[in-house]
Amino acid sequence: MMNITTIIRSIRDIMRKDSGVDGDAQRISQLVWMLFLKIFSDKEEMWKKENKSYISPINDKYKWNNWAHNNEMDPVELITFLNDDLFPNFKRLNIELNAQAKIVRSVFEDTYNFMKNGGLIKQVINEIDKIDFKKSENHHIFNEIYESILKELQSAGSSGEYYTPRAITQFMVDSINPKASDKILDPACGTGGFLTSAIRKIKLSSDKNDILINQSNFIGVEKKPLPHLLCTTNLMLHGFNEPAIFRDNFLSRPYDEWLEGDLVDVVLSNPPFGGIEEDGTEKNFPADYRTKETADLFLVLIIRLLKEKGRAAVVLPDNFLFGEGVRTRIKEKLLNECNLHTIVRLPKGVFSPYTSVKTNLLFFEKGKSTSDIWYFEHPYPNGQKSYSKSRPIKIEEFDLEKKWWNNRIETDYAWKVPIADIKKRNYNLDISSPYYSEEQLLSSSELRERLEKSLKKSSDLFSSLKLEF
Repeated sequence: MMNITTIIRSIRDIMRKDSGVDGDAQRISQLVWMLFLKIFSDKEEMWKKENKSYISPINDKYKWNNWAHNNEMDPVELITFLNDDLFPNFKRLNIELNAQAKIVRSVFEDTYNFMKNGGLIKQVINEIDKIDFKKSENHHIFNEIYESILKELQSAGSSGEYYTPRAITQFMVDSINPKASDKILDPACGTGGFLTSAIRKIKLSSDKNDILINQSNFIGVEKKPLPHLLCTTNLMLHGFNEPAIFRDNFLSRPYDEWLEGDLVDVVLSNPPFGGIEEDGTEKNFPADYRTKETADLFLVLIIRLLKEKGRAAVVLPDNFLFGEGVRTRIKEKLLNECNLHTIVRLPKGVFSPYTSVKTNLLFFEKGKSTSDIWYFEHPYPNGQKSYSKSRPIKIEEFDLEKKWWNNRIETDYAWKVPIADIKKRNYNLDISSPYYSEEQLLSSSELRERLEKSLKKSSDLFSSLKLEF
């Protein structure tokens, strides 16, 4: 039996010997574009059987089975072929030919061959060829390995993007409960975790064994080349022939240019937080909502793009809940235009090791204003005081929320706050559980206030000591 874990580890070790591959990000990018071409090759065989008139956008000399298996091409010739022939050809493919041409060109637009040793590339090819992507049972196994590769990226980068744990994506999707007829959007789709989780949920929820999935109903937007490549490959592994994954900055289109045909039934997203958008991006938004905080701008557009009765589940950091100024106006817009019915407050460390920032899951529906908000404080598992890379959050932990979801009563972890109280707080949504003492649980803003008071006392004491001295 093929051991995919061993194959991926072997590929990683081979690439580490190559002087052109500098760090995990380049190694993953190198691995995934090669896997993409292998998967695309296997897919093309299937498409030709299903459609005799199928036209490949790739000329024969650039097809995986031809160049990758050309034993007459020596290592130096292979490097020259990739850098000076194959990559330039893919970057200028005629996208008018068909949807597949558009996919290949978008994938290779900002993708590069980092390896300099043709002999090592041939070794990687030999390992990749051990994986048969035409066998459906290999798809799920590879996806697990795919996620483990992503987790190797220890730092989140400068734009605030983080890998969303599978338990979080699954709980959010389960709670939204998407239907086969829903048009689903992730405006910051990363590697496609929310979209693939939604696909699985719809298939599992159907009474039909072969439910027809409308592939154009699953829309992702991703601005960075590596996650875009990962997401496109991910959806192809899930049976998508023409993934609607767009390489773009979702925030670059002016607010008023989004039209009726752009509206969606469901939004599932973990927009990048902590990142600052480039100068001028905020000018695409109405004056009241202009900010450089990326996550806030995403939320404004998510509200805009939901259809009447459209549903959304969004990950947002604590500072959105207690933020003032523009954030107050965004929260007022959210509560006026949508029913923000639930906020699940996650404990610290859920996104470890990428960030220690506390986060929240906001669930809302467009078309009806908020009358009250249910809060649910997600507890650590018994005997655990934090999450880490080796002890991540698990889907089973959300059984508490799932049992409570459709039968809402106040418990040790759940409480309801009327909109009148929210307005009195000037839309500060950072509200602690009434069932915990102040010592047991403090909200972020309360901790900040306590810290500020302590600092002021220290400053006053220091000033008085200076006077006495």
